[in-house]
Amino acid sequence: MKTFKGRVVSPGRAVAKALVSHGGLNTLASFQKALQFGDKKATCGDQNNPDLYGKQMAGRALCLPGTIGSTTGGLVLYCACAMRRQPACMLFSEPIDSLAAAGAILADVWLEDVSMPVIDSLGQEFLDYVKDGMTIAMREDGTVLVKE
Repeated sequence: MKTFKGRVVSPGRAVAKALVSHGGLNTLASFQKALQFGDKKATCGDQNNPDLYGKQMAGRALCLPGTIGSTTGGLVLYCACAMRRQPACMLFSEPIDSLAAAGAILADVWLEDVSMPVIDSLGQEFLDYVKDGMTIAMREDGTVLVKE
């Protein structure tokens, strides 16, 4: 087990299996099927992200460097939460961009009984260490425990 410490963006606790991307997450392309076509597993539809394409994002600890894409990024994350198709948590190796942060924070504030805690600034060592399927335990203080 290895421990990492980051900055809390949206508070909460989560325990979930890791889903890792070494490239940026295009939120619109990734969540489009979940939001438009009712895919409750939130299967990633971004063909330009080979790490995530075709994999279930809902209920997973999404580990990534950052997000990419347009100004819809925050709204897409908020909508995924509103439709209960969000990752269990999002863990960023780099500082989160303001749009993705806004979506996560608004979901936390506006939606009842929905959780998608977010921690950023975990560092490149985190992203190099974590692999798909590892168990992630996220604490409210920004501590992330990674178990094989």
